[in-house]
Amino acid sequence: MKPVERAKLVRSLRQESRRLRLLVLVIGFFLVTLTFVVISKPDALLFNLNGRLSVDHAPRSLLIRQRIHADSRRSADTFPAAEDPKVVDEDEGAEDATAKGTSEEEKRLLSSEPEQGQNEEAATASEVLGGGGEEDNKNGEEEGHTQHSKVTLPTVSNYTIRDAEDTDNGKQEDGKPNGKYEFEMDADKGDNVEPETDNEEWNKKPLCDFSNFRANVCEMRGNIRIHPNASSVMYMEPASSKRDEIWKVKPYPRKGDELCLGHITEITVKSSKVAPECSKYHNVPAVVFALTGYTGNLFHDFTDVLVPLFTTASEFNGEVQFLITDMAIWWTRKYKVVFDKLSKYPLIDFNNDDQVHCFKHAIVGLHAYMEFTIDSSKAPHNYSMMDFNRFMRRTYSLPRDFVTALGEIPKAKPRLLIISRQRTRMFLNLNEIVAMAEEIGYEVVVEEANVSSDLSHFGKVVNSVDVMMGVHGAGLTNCVFLPQNATLIQIVPWGGLDWISRIDFGNPAEQMGLRYKQYSIGVHESSLTDQYPLDHEIFTNPLSFHKHGFEFIRQTFMDKQNVKLDCNRFKPVLLEVTANLDYVLKISFAYQIV
Repeated sequence: MKPVERAKLVRSLRQESRRLRLLVLVIGFFLVTLTFVVISKPDALLFNLNGRLSVDHAPRSLLIRQRIHADSRRSADTFPAAEDPKVVDEDEGAEDATAKGTSEEEKRLLSSEPEQGQNEEAATASEVLGGGGEEDNKNGEEEGHTQHSKVTLPTVSNYTIRDAEDTDNGKQEDGKPNGKYEFEMDADKGDNVEPETDNEEWNKKPLCDFSNFRANVCEMRGNIRIHPNASSVMYMEPASSKRDEIWKVKPYPRKGDELCLGHITEITVKSSKVAPECSKYHNVPAVVFALTGYTGNLFHDFTDVLVPLFTTASEFNGEVQFLITDMAIWWTRKYKVVFDKLSKYPLIDFNNDDQVHCFKHAIVGLHAYMEFTIDSSKAPHNYSMMDFNRFMRRTYSLPRDFVTALGEIPKAKPRLLIISRQRTRMFLNLNEIVAMAEEIGYEVVVEEANVSSDLSHFGKVVNSVDVMMGVHGAGLTNCVFLPQNATLIQIVPWGGLDWISRIDFGNPAEQMGLRYKQYSIGVHESSLTDQYPLDHEIFTNPLSFHKHGFEFIRQTFMDKQNVKLDCNRFKPVLLEVTANLDYVLKISFAYQIV
């Protein structure tokens, strides 16, 4: 081989060697990154594996209907002028959705320190609902009944008129049974048997109640067969009964949200005189509910599952059996301490169970009301958010039920927790905020809350403080761990989000016995000023941009906005909170002396 050819061959081999090394480095980097993601945030991969939706695609139809129901009970003047429906991003459960409607009076340029929402007119909400996704429904027994197909159109009228399915879903002819239909129970189940009830009264009621705007719930007492393989719950009728009912239920409290419910297993609830034989008997009530939907986001974990589950199951004092459709094992492990507190029995994976379970009392679906709240006038035993707050503190063995009295701990300062964020809606001047709070006299704690946070640890941190503050987002859901009379301060981003911020966290906080302050940032405190000129319509009339739809609202006012808090403007708010806290502490201390 000639020297020239040999040199060319060597250069060629060297180039191939460099390419191979580069390829190995790229593959290695990818594997390291993937390993880090799996270890630090396993749910990031499990979301799609469990068929759950990203809250990024969550239409806020429920919020629109909540507003309509609320408006029917109170004057329109009760709400702030700016009322945006909410939007959700992929890691925050409490955002705003699309809205339409603008104000004639919002033509002026906002000053350097405007109070957001002072001159905004109420906006009428509408949104485009998505649909589809693969359903994991199982085929039940055919009874000659036609299943109704429910379509939600992107108009407000869908939320003010009851769906035809709600009235036609239950087909029945009233009839009275001759007597109770009883069946034998397992002797080894224990002595905690639910008291016998007057089934005559229950037999007069429909099996399901579809009147609630947020959730459909079925409740039965008598001879009940739950057959997961057929996705059916059968209420056994005496031979002489003329009752004939069949209902289709998706046991997840997002009624009307077709995109979300498209991924929930549908259960058939029906009355029947013929059913498969029992293979397992239970002497405690059953509660059937779903875990798919928007779970995996802290706000939705609570508003869609934990709060409704507490409302539905607390009355049984642990003597209740949970059957979960669309179960996510990692999620049940994350909240194992909550499940253990509500039920003494192992969870049953509805989709992977082949037994025929027999109960005397069963509830399909969860009692749910407004976002992240409990309607004590309708809830079983008049449960309230104050009860839920107490339940969460006891479940996680948190020491403080009330804010600490001044002087109880020598030289102790009031503690302030700042919820920081690392992706969107960040505090751009966090160090300046901390210094200002310390100057006032606070001991400041800064923590980041995300889906992978250790809830037990984070709960202890939250319970140890007197004041918690953060920008609107799912991290504020941790207020459930605050002691009574503590204060929650919510920082509202620019964009007319005042009303929805109060709905998501303000009202629930006050119902939990907390003090609440809401601070809406001005134009000069928003990072949007780096992207748009001050005379841009996004500042002079932000509601006009809501007509561009959900995606625009999310990207503009949520994903692309950070906050540079004006400490001089915010300081009086924190001083007022300090004064109120001082008053509460003195009252608490006086009460303890008495």
